[in-house]
Amino acid sequence: MKPFPLVFASLALLGACSNVASTRSPAATEIHQPEGVSAHSPQPGWRGQRFAVATANPLASEAGAAMLKAGGSAIDAAIAAQMVLGLVEPQSSGIGGGAFLLHHDGRQTVAFDGRETAPAAAGENLFINADGKPMSFHRAVIGGRAVGVPGVVRMLEMAHAEYGRLPWASLFEPAIRLAEGGFPVGPRLHALLKADAHLRLDGEAAAYFYDREGQPVAVGSTLRNSELAAVLRRIATEGSPALHQGEIAQAIVHKVRRHPDNPGTLSLSDLAGYQPQRRQPYCSAYAPPRSTEPRRYRICGFPPPSSGAIAIVQILGILGNTAATSLPFADPLWMHYYSEAARLAFADRARYVADPAFAAAPAGSWYSLIAPDYLSARARLIQAGSSMKVAEPGVPGPVPATRSSMPDQIEHGTTHLSVVDGDGNALAMTSTIEDAFGARQMVRGFLLNNQLSDFSFLPRDDHGLPIANRVEPGKRPRSSMSPTLVFDELTGELVLSGGSPGGALIIHYTAKLLQATLDWQLTPQEAIELPNFGSLNGPTLLEEGRFPPAFVAALRSLGHEVREIGMSSGLQAISKGVRGYSGGADPRREGRVVGE
Repeated sequence: MKPFPLVFASLALLGACSNVASTRSPAATEIHQPEGVSAHSPQPGWRGQRFAVATANPLASEAGAAMLKAGGSAIDAAIAAQMVLGLVEPQSSGIGGGAFLLHHDGRQTVAFDGRETAPAAAGENLFINADGKPMSFHRAVIGGRAVGVPGVVRMLEMAHAEYGRLPWASLFEPAIRLAEGGFPVGPRLHALLKADAHLRLDGEAAAYFYDREGQPVAVGSTLRNSELAAVLRRIATEGSPALHQGEIAQAIVHKVRRHPDNPGTLSLSDLAGYQPQRRQPYCSAYAPPRSTEPRRYRICGFPPPSSGAIAIVQILGILGNTAATSLPFADPLWMHYYSEAARLAFADRARYVADPAFAAAPAGSWYSLIAPDYLSARARLIQAGSSMKVAEPGVPGPVPATRSSMPDQIEHGTTHLSVVDGDGNALAMTSTIEDAFGARQMVRGFLLNNQLSDFSFLPRDDHGLPIANRVEPGKRPRSSMSPTLVFDELTGELVLSGGSPGGALIIHYTAKLLQATLDWQLTPQEAIELPNFGSLNGPTLLEEGRFPPAFVAALRSLGHEVREIGMSSGLQAISKGVRGYSGGADPRREGRVVGE
């Protein structure tokens, strides 16, 4: 049963508040967003019967759909779409970055890990100044220091070898055509170029993105990238070695190691030796607490080094043990319970989650963090009448962890795409170069990542206890990327593919999508358009201009420090029901669902 009075009434209430005067606190600008807010692009939602591709740009969605029409698989469509995304939204992802991909072939779900790794010469004090204090974010990021070994191409190559149908080279044709013939510059890319203070300091990037007066390429102008086209042709014919070995690899290393102010340690052997990982997805059962239908779901997300799936299931599980199950979304008390659950999840995330090859799971299993008894005990820490403001990590096993919590730190970037092909194969992939425009270093037409800044800048606390997510050679930095596939637990059929960009707030954007589609039974488009919200174990964050003053005042009366900010999610989602597929794209960005 769709809870019409509870959810749709709240949609009307909150939608009507979109133009109210902001009650944003003066400190709101301290919450850094990975990418700035741009124009709102209304989305009608989408329905179809055969297949669907949902990405952050219409050109990428069309490229993916073209592969499906040609008889390709979901993997084929994702590769074609990703190559186009790296061209048309270079601020978010590209061949110089990494990705997490969840794939389901009708029988099993596989997690392909293309996360970047730390170079062999990187040590735990990588981001520590001579005075022993951590660097500022942009001091660490701009240049070569934070560049990790890119992994997206090798990961996609691994996935294609197992699940691709079309020839590898054919998947690059749409991106090559657009790079050579040009594509129209959209409002979002123009706005982000105009706002960025660092990209134009790189000569290659400045020549490509800006004119002689330093102004960004105009909206609607045609942008061509012949250098990237040449690189993509090489990868199309030679595979990943074209990027990880030879002259392109040498150009990457030269750019990183010879930066005049902030060189890094990336080497040719780091690039040549990179290996993607094939992992087991992080899956758990979920029954909507207040649904009148006896349907149970299986939510599959990405395991560590991603923190997303663990945190999302913790939030939903804790919330299900509170009075929130009987409250509508429009009630400030529901938001109180949600943000308290989020604080508890983010406290655990800061203490425990890191690359599993370097940090052992608490109590011997990452599932200890979502055990029913543990979540119910965590839920009992929430008080109905007051906020805890900052939560402490729990102890999911009999022995407390001998590690310290990671301090608060900026997290960035990314793009997301979801695909379902004509044979029912489905995937969710989130990819990234971390900050908007990454390290602001362009090589052969593509930007390098700054992924190492996802590690903790501080390696140890004041008592010398190590932080799980500190820098170590060959290690993958902890991520918030949360590609998600949901299945009917009884039949095993796909229910939903979704995810979002947005730094640490990815966790909340994706949790909102799941709560709204599974609990409140909204369509993907309706769920995506709900206002954004969350907490990173500090202030309660609300999307600016989307909540009435009385709502904000009610939260503050419960002790919340509320900050209203521009929460620029980029959710993409496809759901499957008895009438076929339904898709949604985030109006906060320029996404589109394309299919039949």
